[in-house]
Amino acid sequence: MRSDTIDSFLSGLAARIPAPGGGATAGLHAAQGAALVAMVARYSNGPKYAEHAATIDRVRETADDLRERSLELAEQDIAAFSAVGHAYGLPRSTPEEKTARSQAIASALAEAGRVPAHVLAVAERIIALAEELRPVGNPNVISDIAAAADAARAAASTARVNVEINLCASTELENRAELVEAIASTDEILLQADKTTAAVREQILP
Repeated sequence: MRSDTIDSFLSGLAARIPAPGGGATAGLHAAQGAALVAMVARYSNGPKYAEHAATIDRVRETADDLRERSLELAEQDIAAFSAVGHAYGLPRSTPEEKTARSQAIASALAEAGRVPAHVLAVAERIIALAEELRPVGNPNVISDIAAAADAARAAASTARVNVEINLCASTELENRAELVEAIASTDEILLQADKTTAAVREQILP
């Protein structure tokens, strides 16, 4: 996926194929948010920002790590959802095959739900970084803090619904409680992103 052009990725996304889909886009939303945070941090260097240099450096390094993690998760989502499709395609002619197929589906759905749950956690961290950088970063690129928060918000919202669809697909998920807990704070995460964007707009609007 990393070597795809934007056009080829979007063509695959638009095609009638199982993956990439919404889960992969959640990872890419998060990656864009992290990249924007890192960019603002890199514009926030020099003597003018020396007082907050340690914070800015830490935010930049963490954002770079989260960008990489987000891309990994996008790729993992493609693999996980492909595994779900494979599990549903297993034979079910005999009772034994039906049992094996059901177990394979439950296992694949569990992993397919776990990946977007991780994306949600990453998105929360990106939003926190954006808010931490907002008051100390370069005001000339402050709008990109809002863009980062909005991208991470999209990642969180998309990740939640991708967890939910896997929860609804099977009642036999061993990690059901884990997934339910992972998305429980999503509304708070979305609200924090909205607050960050609102704070940016308050700074830049007359």
